[in-house]
Amino acid sequence: MIVCICNAITEDEVRLAARAGAPCPRSAYAHLGCEPQCGSCLCYAQEIIDEERAELLAVDAQAA
Repeated sequence: MIVCICNAITEDEVRLAARAGAPCPRSAYAHLGCEPQCGSCLCYAQEIIDEERAELLAVDAQAA
């Protein structure tokens, strides 16, 4: 699924950037070599990043 039409960024790409440590859409987009344009995607991108970060924290908590 496309998250950002302006930069043709997919949900999978946002998830990978979040797993690589991006805490927000701007850093996720920078990780992907671009930056937000119109901004209409930022809330959805943040939701995806929050999901990934919560999952990573849960996995870390289980491992401890």
